[in-house]
Amino acid sequence: MKRILEILFAIIVLVSCNSQKMYSDFDISYSKSGGFAPIYENLLIKGNNAHYSFEGQGKKIKQNFKISNEDLQKLDNILSKNNFRRIEEDHKKIYDFVSTSINIKKGHHSGSKTDASAIMPNYKTNWTNITTAFQEIINTNVKKQ
Repeated sequence: MKRILEILFAIIVLVSCNSQKMYSDFDISYSKSGGFAPIYENLLIKGNNAHYSFEGQGKKIKQNFKISNEDLQKLDNILSKNNFRRIEEDHKKIYDFVSTSINIKKGHHSGSKTDASAIMPNYKTNWTNITTAFQEIINTNVKKQ
């Protein structure tokens, strides 16, 4: 009986670790979370595969889709044009705010930025241009329910 429980426990651990792989194995991630009525929105991109999830406002959406090389190139150009790596984050504390985080693990734009503590005024336009590009990808590829 003890052996069966050990095997069952090992299977549960392996399955739970594998289910989180999607959320750690990505090249690019875009996420929004928080707020007075919390929302959680994630776009994870690995190669040409994308995973989108949204939870909040009484909705729950999960969808996988392919992202075209053209869209990836357009996103790369927007990151370059708006100097993603040079964007400076402010260090103010902001509460009850929907914050956006972008994490890029691959390529010459590698880095992580968030507006959880605001973006310095000189870089707000750059940040808006970049977040708008991600929202366009979501809006054109995700079937809203």
